[in-house]
Amino acid sequence: MNDLQFENMARVTRRQFFGSSATGVGVAALASLMANPFVQADSGLPGVPHFAPKAKRVVVLWQGGGPSHVDLFDEKPVMQEMKGKDIPDSVRGTTRLSTMSSGYGKWPCQPAIKPFKKYGQAGIPLSEMLPNVGLIADDLCLVRSMHTEAVNHAPGVTFFMTGAQVPGRPSMGAWLSYGLGSDSENLPAFVVMTSSDKGKTCGQLFFDYYWGNGFLPSRYQGVRFRNTGDLVPYLANPPGVSREARRALLDDISAMNAAHLADYGDPEIETRIAQYEMAFRMQTSVPDLVDFSGETKATLERYGDDAQVKGTYANNCLIARRLLERGVRFVQLMHSGWDQHGNLFTQLEQQCKDTEGPSAALVQDLKERGMLDDTLVIWGGEFGRTPFGQGDPANPKGRDHFGRAFSWWMAGGGVKRGSIYGQTDDFGWNITADPVHVHDMQATILHLCGIDHTKLTFRYQGRQYRLTDIHGNVVQGILA
Repeated sequence: MNDLQFENMARVTRRQFFGSSATGVGVAALASLMANPFVQADSGLPGVPHFAPKAKRVVVLWQGGGPSHVDLFDEKPVMQEMKGKDIPDSVRGTTRLSTMSSGYGKWPCQPAIKPFKKYGQAGIPLSEMLPNVGLIADDLCLVRSMHTEAVNHAPGVTFFMTGAQVPGRPSMGAWLSYGLGSDSENLPAFVVMTSSDKGKTCGQLFFDYYWGNGFLPSRYQGVRFRNTGDLVPYLANPPGVSREARRALLDDISAMNAAHLADYGDPEIETRIAQYEMAFRMQTSVPDLVDFSGETKATLERYGDDAQVKGTYANNCLIARRLLERGVRFVQLMHSGWDQHGNLFTQLEQQCKDTEGPSAALVQDLKERGMLDDTLVIWGGEFGRTPFGQGDPANPKGRDHFGRAFSWWMAGGGVKRGSIYGQTDDFGWNITADPVHVHDMQATILHLCGIDHTKLTFRYQGRQYRLTDIHGNVVQGILA
């Protein structure tokens, strides 16, 4: 050790010392990175996956705002008979509701706004507003018994994405990137894209912590692709700087960062090096990613008229497929517009038209390319909507938030095809069979990726944390 290194070590704090001790594997990985900066160094944690995975990659089609389960997925004929009549006290019980409706004196039953039909050989009942999802009914596992404690949007989204309603913990994509590493040399392991309904009826925001790294090293956070301007900012070289000059500059910066990392062992220095290198490789991979000239006319038509309109849900679904086939492990699409408080009859059908076709197209596309069996597709939101109408009891216009029971669907990646899991009562209010809590769903998703959710942990502030906190059970009835 030379004098300068000794002086640096003398100034190392307790946190830096333990950080250095904990990053031996990271330093070894860095040596590989520096030897060949064009190769992705992150291979995940030793011993992970814990067992053979069914899903090698995951795409979450997040429907922000809370899609109405009683309008779309959970047919309730009794509600037609009870239209306008109060849902009985015996059904409602002491259910926690949002402040917008918790003080109501009337609870008018609001049946589905459109009829249901049976789809596929499995005969799965779905709203006629979902004809394209109906075409893939035999590939779906429809879960009708989801439930959560959250009654507002941000806590509800945060709960599923991070395992806690309060921001600050790592997101699911970050956990998977941390545990499993990356399969792509030229793209991030975890990519996020956002979109909104065309009418911009929903004022929800997409917060960075929905795809954040929390207390994990920041290299594991999701990389958000923008829906306006450059897909990823600052990738292009400045005017007058050639690719060769940028490569030489990065080599010099990496050498200085490597020396600093050797002295201090700070994992954020390793992150900085990895991000510089990934950005350099993305200069060529990103333009290719959004070059649709090789896509067939039939494929583009399947995704719909908006497939080539940047920033739309359809466009993001097409990009998602291209990301998945290039080795990206976790793709998170976030689309808002399902918050039908006062526009249930005017907005829900349009929202379905904008999203159900591209969602189904993605599943069909993956299946035709032989990728669906090992790709887990998840479609759902933070909660459902109330079985009673919101607003004027005599003429309700919408539905409020509802977390006691709601529906999701899944496809591929080891889930049971053409199946329905879980049941609710005649009003879609109470779960009557096979409840699936948010933590149970998280445990199941990790299980399908070959991970025991109790073993993928990270020590922070004196305790071992995991995505499912201290809860969660794998839902065996969902598994193929």
